[in-house]
Formats: sequence, structure tokens, C-alpha cells
Amino acid sequence: MTKQAVKMTLKKAFASLLLCGASFLAAGQTVKEHGALRVEGTQLKDKAGNPMMLRGMSFGWHNFWPRFYTPQTVSWLKKDWNVNVVRAAMGVEPNNGYLQKPEWSKERIKTVVEAAIKEDLYVIIDWHSHNINLPEAKAFFQEMAQTYGKHPHVIYEIFNEPDEETWPQVRAYSQELISTIRAIDPDNLILVGTPHWDQDVHLAADDPIKGVSNIMYTLHFYAATHKQELRDRADYALKKGLPIFISESAGMEATGDGPLNETEWQKWIDWAEQRKISWVTWSVSDKDETCSVLLPSAAATGNWKDSDLKPSGLKTRALLRKYNRPNRK
Repeated sequence: MTKQAVKMTLKKAFASLLLCGASFLAAGQTVKEHGALRVEGTQLKDKAGNPMMLRGMSFGWHNFWPRFYTPQTVSWLKKDWNVNVVRAAMGVEPNNGYLQKPEWSKERIKTVVEAAIKEDLYVIIDWHSHNINLPEAKAFFQEMAQTYGKHPHVIYEIFNEPDEETWPQVRAYSQELISTIRAIDPDNLILVGTPHWDQDVHLAADDPIKGVSNIMYTLHFYAATHKQELRDRADYALKKGLPIFISESAGMEATGDGPLNETEWQKWIDWAEQRKISWVTWSVSDKDETCSVLLPSAAATGNWKDSDLKPSGLKTRALLRKYNRPNRK
């Protein structure tokens, strides 16, 4: 082997080691490093007071795609997709949802939550409903707070996407849920839904919930439908001091189908990154639709090949690997 060939080989080996190290460091950017999260003004911060961004994946409705609610899927999302947060989306009203099968539903959610804690990831417990179910939600979050409130990993999302409810209705519901959780867990982050499928953040900004701490308000976007007008609305809310968390998003139409609009999707990512707003992508599922990131060939135990991913999956994975890079605050 010539000296030049030896140099090239050593260069490649060094580059490979750097990549491995980068991957390890990115995976290490989780709860052990950043600790309990807190909200200051509009900014999410870590235990040291540094701006904190969560970037990760939402599982699909647990009642439709329970097969992916496994510890191995959580582990693979951390190892291969570089997530630092996962979202367990517990369907409430549909067939086999929480109202029909509460114990089975809780077991699916607990599997993901406990796997995330073991993997040192943040995890959103998402009450995935479009309607107010106050007694059931209070009982559920009381149990979740009692079981997991001591873990800084846990985030409560108390109302996924209000649809026809007014902001006063959502506000009153949210105050009840916040009181229920805070009676047990005084400090973990709580995410509050906003009307019209988490589009009307301006209404919450004009009349926010007062006298509580460590809450943020959810904004959802689907880039082929929601464009500059919604970003402008969100900027209005931010200027009024409303802390925003994007707990669900993707690059296609709001129906979850249709072609990806990658240009508009990148505009959203740029917007969030500039403002240090966390973003979570929808969803770990294999339905025949654009927003389900997996094909039916994808195993419930992770280890997915590129051929198991839809275009939305390949794009989301690339985005997460890019932005959740080492030492990024």
C-alpha cells in the first residue's frame, strides 16, 4: 500500500469515528444532560437555564397502530432517528380507544412512557381527542401524574386538537386538568390545546390562562395546507408572550394525505429553529396515507431499512438527524 493510500485509509477511519462519536453525542442529548424543563417567557429551557428544543416523533393513534407501541420502536427512534422526544398518542373516542378499553389503552401508553424513561428521552403523554371528556381526562391524568410525575422525562398534553370548541370552553377544561395534575406533580411541563385543530393560538394569546407555571400552548401545522398566514398568527401570539410548542406537524395536507410540500415544510422548520420552538412530526404508523412514515414491511421492533420508510419517513429522519446534532442547544 502506498503512503497516499495509507493516508486515505486513515482519513476514512477517522471520519468514521467522528460520525460514530457524533451519533453517540446526539443520542446523549437527553434528560440526563438537560433535566427538568421549565418555561421562561416564551422559551422552553433546561435545568441550567439554556434554551431547549425538543425534536422527535409522535406515534400514531394507539388504538389503530398498537403494534408499534413497543420498547424496541422507542429505542430505534433514539438510536437511528436521533429523537430526543417521543409522543404517545392515546386515542380516546374511536373504536378500541380509551373510552372503550381504558386498561388496555393505558398499558399501551405506559409501555412507551417507560421505554422512553429507560432510554433517557422526554415523552409526551397525549390525550388524543377532539372533544371535551372532562371526568375521563381528569381520572387519566391523575393516574399518570401519580405514576410518572417524579420523572422529569414526562410532559402532559391534555387535549390534542379541540375542533369545534371555543377558547373559553378549552380554557375552562384546561384549568381543571392543570389543577388536577398540579395537585400531584407541581412542575412537569403541561401542553394546552388551542381551538380549530390547534390553529387558533391568537385566541389563547388574547386571553391566556393565568396563575399557573410551566405550561405551553400547542400549534399544529401540515405544511401543504398551513402556510405563512399561520406562521404570522403564531408570531402574533409569541409577541404577546404566549409560549408555543409544535406537538404535531408534517409536510403534507391537513388531511394527512396528498403530496409533500418540502419547500413549505422547510419554511416551517426554519421558522421554528429561529425561534427555538420544539417540533414533533406525525406519525409512527403504516396506514396507506402520506403522513404515516412507515410501510407495512416495517417491523414493530424497529431496525427499519430505507425500503421500510415512505418519503415522509425518509424526510423526517433526515431532518431529525440534521437538527438534533451534537451540542445543539
